[in-house]
Amino acid sequence: MSDRTVRVDTTSQVPPYEQIRAQLAALIRTGRLTEGERLPTVRQLAADLGLAPGTVARAYRELEAVELIRTRRGAGTRVAAPPSGPQAHDAPQLSTLARDFTSAARALGADTEDILTAVRNALNSEPVVDSGAGGHRTTEASVKVTGVSRRREAQA
Repeated sequence: MSDRTVRVDTTSQVPPYEQIRAQLAALIRTGRLTEGERLPTVRQLAADLGLAPGTVARAYRELEAVELIRTRRGAGTRVAAPPSGPQAHDAPQLSTLARDFTSAARALGADTEDILTAVRNALNSEPVVDSGAGGHRTTEASVKVTGVSRRREAQA
């Protein structure tokens, strides 16, 4: 798996646009996507992930709102210059994500220790994609400087 891969689990409780937004934001904030790099068009990324263009457009709009990307007619969508000064995280959004994850994990039957272990593992490693058990459908697309690879994988 590429270190610049966007994955969407269509069976997740997290909306696809939020999965895309969060993953692209992480790629940008960790420097795996750098200033000036061109992102795929909305239509290209949507096609590669098997999603509606409006889903990707919403993710891009939200990334533009926090100034992580910029879109200019004729120049496409590119990673914006990093903001100067220290970055503060969005505490309310982090709390919402934590509540959503905890609720979903409890619905799976996980106890507190299971949830904490999963978070520690996620912080220390690449995400593991379900190989198909439980009906999960995950698509991925590798984000490249000039766009997205044509490769699409789906687990049924």
